[in-house]
Amino acid sequence: MKLVVVLILFCFFRYVLINEAISTTKHYIVYMGDHSHLDSQSVISSSHEMLASVTGSIRQAEEAVVHHYSKSFRGFSAILTPEQAQQLSERESVISVFESRTHRVQTTHSWEFLQIDAIPQYSHVTNESEYESDVIVGVIDTGIWPESESFSDKGLGPVPKRFKGECVVGDQFTVKNCNRKIIGARFYSRGFEAEYGPLESLNRTFFRSPRDENGHGTHTASTVAGSVVNNVSIFGIARGTARGGMPSARLAIYKACWLTDCSEADLLSAFDDATNDGVDILSVSVGLAQSSFFTDAISIGSFHAFRKGVLISASAGNARFPGTAINLAPWILTVAASSIDREFNSNVYLGNSKILKGTSINPLKMNKYYGIIAATAAAAAGVSAENASFCKNNTLDHNLIKGKIVVCTLNDSTESRGDKSVAVRQGGGVGMILIDPIGKDVGVQFVIPATLIGQNEAEVLQEYLTTAKIPTAKIYPTITVLNTSPAPRMAVFSSMGPSVITPEIIKPDITAPGLNILAAWSPLGIDGSAGRPVDYNIVSGTSMSCPHVSAIAAIIKSRHPSWSPSAIKSAIMTTATVMDNTGRPILKDPDGSPTTPFDYGSGHINPVAALDPGLIYDFGSNDIINFLCSNSDSPAEIRNVTGEPVTCKNPPIPSYDLNYPSIGVASMNGSVSVLRTVTYYGKGPTAFNASVENPSGVKVAVTPYNLKFKESGEKMSFKVDFMPYKSSNGSFVFGSITWSNGIYKVRSPIGLNVVSV
Repeated sequence: MKLVVVLILFCFFRYVLINEAISTTKHYIVYMGDHSHLDSQSVISSSHEMLASVTGSIRQAEEAVVHHYSKSFRGFSAILTPEQAQQLSERESVISVFESRTHRVQTTHSWEFLQIDAIPQYSHVTNESEYESDVIVGVIDTGIWPESESFSDKGLGPVPKRFKGECVVGDQFTVKNCNRKIIGARFYSRGFEAEYGPLESLNRTFFRSPRDENGHGTHTASTVAGSVVNNVSIFGIARGTARGGMPSARLAIYKACWLTDCSEADLLSAFDDATNDGVDILSVSVGLAQSSFFTDAISIGSFHAFRKGVLISASAGNARFPGTAINLAPWILTVAASSIDREFNSNVYLGNSKILKGTSINPLKMNKYYGIIAATAAAAAGVSAENASFCKNNTLDHNLIKGKIVVCTLNDSTESRGDKSVAVRQGGGVGMILIDPIGKDVGVQFVIPATLIGQNEAEVLQEYLTTAKIPTAKIYPTITVLNTSPAPRMAVFSSMGPSVITPEIIKPDITAPGLNILAAWSPLGIDGSAGRPVDYNIVSGTSMSCPHVSAIAAIIKSRHPSWSPSAIKSAIMTTATVMDNTGRPILKDPDGSPTTPFDYGSGHINPVAALDPGLIYDFGSNDIINFLCSNSDSPAEIRNVTGEPVTCKNPPIPSYDLNYPSIGVASMNGSVSVLRTVTYYGKGPTAFNASVENPSGVKVAVTPYNLKFKESGEKMSFKVDFMPYKSSNGSFVFGSITWSNGIYKVRSPIGLNVVSV
């Protein structure tokens, strides 16, 4: 009997200990930089041995591993205890060990607005046979809906022989779903499932394959390289021709996001494959706040891609406020979001004949006028008027709102606007007017006739509600309004600088159309279309601006195949404009407030000018190493990252001397000199003269102020002296340097924080 009790107690405590261990394990990424192994298998074997030293055996190491990174760089992800993770982090060959976090995905008249047809090769194109290209754009996102007309391969030649990717089959996705447009497709779910459990447990529609159940990945991929499709709209709204920026480019799809979430471990695996597969451009509409470069999957993956000649275009984020920009590494082209010259108006006609300007994607028609009620006057029992005003589930009295249009407000800017219309519909409401001064320009879809209005319209509405005996209204379906101004405007949601890691690098780098963009969609992605299946959808975000820039980068790559990622980046940044279509400085939604380079970087992208920039600021791996040295990374850590011996200069080269197309100095104590080198790309001898817009309180001198070039490809250096005469009181002040020869204008923004004179 004693033996039985002892065995029972032993089993019980063993069970408790095992479960306690399981409950304390987490999904960690172990990153070890470049490797010199001969093949992927030797990298994997070496990683198993290292992991076995903390798990106890090779078998346990194999069970713990989720991903191996063995093609473009070295590392793995595994389920570990914090103690095991700490032990691995102490290894000399390990650069960083960090918990795999969840990134969130950040969505064609836009190409007309960007005047893409002014590029001779792309003007008056009716089919893709007229301009073949072998440029390959990789898209890391939620996958693709291959049946969309936007992914037709009509007129395209054979798949480029240099591409080493695969068409991975899976749920409702076969090799026939790839073609000469979609030349590769992979998917990654092991990291997501290690953190959230099996996909099946989510009780949502999904495909264990590259097929897109969400719509986001299809939208971004078609924005980059969608084929020309005529007569496209969403329920008649935004009717026109849908196309990507470079319809002749090839697409390689890397599905690393499920629903709207992306495991860092999966993202890193996608980067590893894409870089090895041979893509030219990587478009990444994903991101998360970061505190360092080498504890962030996108920064790590893009670093190795950059070193192998791949340009990475990534979204800046949708967090709106200063200091919230993401994807901050200087080797990433970081994209903010702005508007185009098109609006979607769903106006409200009041019973007193006044019209309220509203914005939404509203295909639903009201056949008559209905009574209006403020949600504050329709609170359910036990709910305060304030809480009822937000129109959340179970806060409204169904008897009071039945058959009426309900006026709702926002609790905070992150709330789902669409969910409010669901709550109104559940209570019997027939329409909704949402007072949204912040997001009033963003086209949102609703399950009932609904629209967003700003503060001025809200005041008119409030007066009507308080004076009319029986207030009534009718919400009209959306009309598409073209050639609006001013445009572009910075989108209200677009994340802003300064960079929280290295404020010397002005981020974002550029802005592009990201507000109310029409592109291909997955018909199963009904969460993004108010429950209505659509083949094309209108959505907003820096996710949408990012692929616009990816497409322009692809066009530049097709024209200049030998250009490095930083040369392409420079061409895009230095040719950008900071003026809108009225000839005035770009302003910011929702109230037309002034903007700075922390909103738009170097400005709004100008595709025609970017193809022929005149001068470029180029930088490569050695320059990035010097930059890392100046940011307190030790030579040993950098050597592990690069796989090569590294000697940091003493003193280190300042961060602001990275040959970046913009100039930032984050902490000026007195005068500072900054160095830059430009390369001339043009015809024949020429001379460029410098003109300066001085930041407030700072005198700027450029030496030499005249650069004389004899031939294309020639490099010249110059010095910029900043001499402050007034402190900037903890804020940045802005200016610019523009080099011009009468043909080209090459502009670099300046951002300075003058701590002391």
